[in-house]
Amino acid sequence: MAISPGSDASFSSQKSTPSESPQTKKFPRTEEEIFYMNCRAAYLTVFKSSLENIVSKDQLYLALQHAGRNPSQKTINKYWTPQTAKLNFDDFCIILRKEKPTSKVELLKSFKQLDINDDGCILHADLYKFLTKRGEKMTREEVNAIINLVDVNADGKFDYIKFCKLYMTTNEQCLKTTLEKLEVDSKLRRHQFGNHIEGFSERDPSPVRKPSPSIIRKTDQKTFSNKGDSRSSLLSATRKFKASLSFTITMGVNSNQNSKLKEPNLIKDWQCMQSKGCFFLEEDGEIVSHQYRMQIAQRSMVYLTIKPLNLSQVEGKPSPWLSVDTALYILKENESQANLQLVCFTELRNREVFGWTGELGPGIYWLIPSTTGCRLRKEIKPVTDEAQLVYRDETGELFLTKEFRSTLSDIFEVIDLDGNGLLSLEEYNFFELRTSGEKCDEEAWAVCRENFDTKKNELTRQGFMDLNLMEANDREGDPCDLWVTLHSMGYNKALELTEACPFVIDIYAEKCKPKIKAVHMEACSGQLEKAICKSVLSKGDAKVMDGYENIIVHTYNCDTWITSVVENKSDEKVIIHINNELSKNCINNRGLNIFAVEVAPNSTMVCQHVMPLNEQQEWIYYCTYSLIS
Repeated sequence: MAISPGSDASFSSQKSTPSESPQTKKFPRTEEEIFYMNCRAAYLTVFKSSLENIVSKDQLYLALQHAGRNPSQKTINKYWTPQTAKLNFDDFCIILRKEKPTSKVELLKSFKQLDINDDGCILHADLYKFLTKRGEKMTREEVNAIINLVDVNADGKFDYIKFCKLYMTTNEQCLKTTLEKLEVDSKLRRHQFGNHIEGFSERDPSPVRKPSPSIIRKTDQKTFSNKGDSRSSLLSATRKFKASLSFTITMGVNSNQNSKLKEPNLIKDWQCMQSKGCFFLEEDGEIVSHQYRMQIAQRSMVYLTIKPLNLSQVEGKPSPWLSVDTALYILKENESQANLQLVCFTELRNREVFGWTGELGPGIYWLIPSTTGCRLRKEIKPVTDEAQLVYRDETGELFLTKEFRSTLSDIFEVIDLDGNGLLSLEEYNFFELRTSGEKCDEEAWAVCRENFDTKKNELTRQGFMDLNLMEANDREGDPCDLWVTLHSMGYNKALELTEACPFVIDIYAEKCKPKIKAVHMEACSGQLEKAICKSVLSKGDAKVMDGYENIIVHTYNCDTWITSVVENKSDEKVIIHINNELSKNCINNRGLNIFAVEVAPNSTMVCQHVMPLNEQQEWIYYCTYSLIS
């Protein structure tokens, strides 16, 4: 509803809704395109670009594994001869056409040969003998890594049925993780890979590929067996898992009572400032929110809290945002905005309020709101009944329905950041950027003030209502633009707030009046990710991957939720497989019990947040982290 100067009808421009021209309309991907996307996903798990070449047997082996293949040494030697110097992406695609993925049936058949008792298990002694004494041998360390996998070993036996399930889901999740990364990363989407360009106009035939001469010589007039021997499949599959470790934390019903938030004495004498904001859930599951700058004039004790904003609640309608966890990370600005130092975060809790008390020196601080995402999730159940937003009376005049007016009043409450009952241009522009991607300039705001109810040059609640009514009138009663606004603000078709969580921040200072101002609305990543990682590394329990001292998993239990961070001190990126299947009464922010994450070299990464599904019951966090090749 961006405002522009001119006639009354110009106050509201049409919302931009996604449309597809014949040139941009997407067709379902063909099998050929899916094949190339999967090839590219596997390739980019090993290389930064599909224009890079494979320059060693190890790289070829790794890339084939990420493509779901189980290459034996014999298979590798088939494509990497003494004359081979390099292979390109097109060569890789040709190899994948010939070397089909190992199926779960084939893998089970390989292990079943060693299952003497036909009970789905193999004695560790038998497994060790088979993998180290005959044919293509595994090292003692490689076998120990398999025997030490927590999920699939017990009482001196290796459960190969569980292992096969673990192996197949790992391959699927690794592929899914990389494909999602390709979809999100616009730079990668723009890459040309080999001679195949992602995206076709209409239905262009697949371009001709140019494999390297070595591949032409090796594959000319030949068809290689894609099955291999069962032992090679078994060896390759078991080699995929390098090491693992697990965490178990049992949480009681009232586990947060020991760290309960308490107000400081005589807080009624302290000076207070308040600001509101909101977490919004994007289509891709990312969460964005307001971010703030806070100024403390002199050294003072400070009490900060954040909690969900309590809006008007209609009887019989759910209020899911009230159960969303909230937190606030406080970072000190040193010389510049780029140089921020983590001070603390609001880890203490009293019911829905999270807070922190401590002394802060004079200066500028950044307040970055955070939610784990465990309870702010995309709606799964579709809403079939659409609420009515407008109606006409017997004279034909257009009005907003009572239900829609109530919803607009709540939206006004959320975007009125300072809580003074009026919308300033700055506050209104946060709303405009969220709903239309545009901003209202001073000239357009002056026109708005002339035509809608304002007070002290700020828009009143009634003025905001009238602005939306005018938008409906501009569309001759068509609520299309109004629905764009509502969906952008987190409402579904039933006018339920399901994909946003409004919150309120209170700041009390003992010796000075604090100042707070919303300055951005950004994704909850970047500085926030760094802050979370730093807090978990300083406060959490650290475990090192056995045999891989540069791979460390940090787990922090703040009583209300559990956060894990993977630290990769090595110069190579690593893939960590995570299994939460044995956890009880738990929900995580990824929505999957089994998934994989890729951690860049010399970096840390938030792996997952976990919370109780039902806070009135005990919850058990049991998670296994496996390093895979």
